[in-house]
Amino acid sequence: MRITSSFLVAALVGALSCSALGCSSGPEASAQQPAGGGRGGRGGAQPAVPVTVAPVVAKPMPIDIRVIGTTEAFSTVAVHSQITGELTSVNFKEGDDVKQGQVLFTLDRRPLEAALQQAEANLARDQAGAVNARAQAARYRDLLERGIATREQVDQITANAAAADATVGADVAAVDNAKVQLQYATISAPIPGRTGALQVHAGNLVRASDTTPLVVINQVTPIYVTFGIPEAQLPALKRYMAAKPLTVEAHAPNESGSASTVRISFVDNTVDQTTGTIKIKGTFPNQDRRLWPGQFVNVVVTLTTDPNAIVVPATAVQTGQQGQYAFVIKPDQTAELRTVTVARTNGTDTVIASGLKPGETVVTDGQLRLVAGSKVTIKPSGAAAKVTP
Repeated sequence: MRITSSFLVAALVGALSCSALGCSSGPEASAQQPAGGGRGGRGGAQPAVPVTVAPVVAKPMPIDIRVIGTTEAFSTVAVHSQITGELTSVNFKEGDDVKQGQVLFTLDRRPLEAALQQAEANLARDQAGAVNARAQAARYRDLLERGIATREQVDQITANAAAADATVGADVAAVDNAKVQLQYATISAPIPGRTGALQVHAGNLVRASDTTPLVVINQVTPIYVTFGIPEAQLPALKRYMAAKPLTVEAHAPNESGSASTVRISFVDNTVDQTTGTIKIKGTFPNQDRRLWPGQFVNVVVTLTTDPNAIVVPATAVQTGQQGQYAFVIKPDQTAELRTVTVARTNGTDTVIASGLKPGETVVTDGQLRLVAGSKVTIKPSGAAAKVTP
C-alpha cells in the first residue's frame, strides 16, 4: 500500500496535538488524573468534620415561669415630727440598722414641760373649786329642807357644782394632752429596719407640717419580691396553686450562690390592663441581706415537674429557614439532619417535644460545617457538652 504525503502530514499533526494536550492511555495518565474526577467530584472522599456531641437523655425537668421581678421593703415608714420645735439630738447614723422603739431624735422639751405644769396647776385649782362647789350644794339642800333656802338657790348652787366638775374633767384632758405632746419630743423607730439618708440635722427647727421626712426606714428582713406574669398563664398558675403551694425562687443577677426559695404569699385580685400582667409577691426571710429594696431579680415560679422530659443541651438545637433542627450522629459516623420541636428551654438545657429519642447522640458544636450525610469525627469527651442525667 502506498502512503501519500497528505496522510503523513495529517498523522504528524494529530500526534503533535495529542502530545500538547497531554493525551495518554497508559498507567501514567491515571496517576495524573485526580481521584473522583477532580475537586468536588462525586466519587471523592470528603474529610471528616470534627464535632462535639452529647447524648439525648430523659430526666425530670421543672415546668416553670421565668420573669424579671423587683424587691420591695416589707414595710416603709417616713418619720415625721408631730410637733414644732428645735431638733436637739440625732441618736443614730444614717444607714444604721435600728430596732423598734429605739430613740432616733429628741426635740426641745422645755416648752412642753412648762405647758404640762400649767395644765396640772389648772387641774389642781379647779379640783379645789369643785370640792367647794359640791360642799355648798350639800349645805343648800339642807337649808332647803329647813325652809330657809329657796328651790331656785339650790338649783343654782347645784349647777355651779356640776360646772366645776366639768371644768375638772377638761383640765384632766388638758393634762393628758400635754403629756402626749411631751412624748412627741422623743421620736422613736416605729419599725425595725435600715435607715436611709438623714434629711434634717440637730439644731434645725422642725415643724409638724413639714412634708420632708426626717428619715425613711425600710424593713428589709423579711422582704417582698414582686413580679408579674402574663394573664395567659394565670389559668395554669391557679390550677397548680389549687393542687399544692407553689414556690418562688429569686436570684440577683451576677450573684453567685443558690437562689432563695419561698412560697407565693400574694396574688393580686385584678389584671393590670396596661401591661396585661397580674401582680404576685413572695415573702423572703432575707436574713443574709442578699436582696435589697428596689433591686431587679430573676424570678422562677415552679409549677410542676415533668418526670420524663427529653433533654439536650441548648447548643444542640439550631434554627434554619425550615425551623429548628439538630444533627444526629448515626452508627456509621455520619450526620443526619433532624427537624425538632422545642417545648421549652431551662437554663442550658432544652426540652424536646418531638424529633429526638433518648439514647441518640446530637452534635453540640461544629454544625456550621455539616450537611446531611457528612462524615464526622468526635472530639474528646472533655470538650463535649453534657446533659446531667
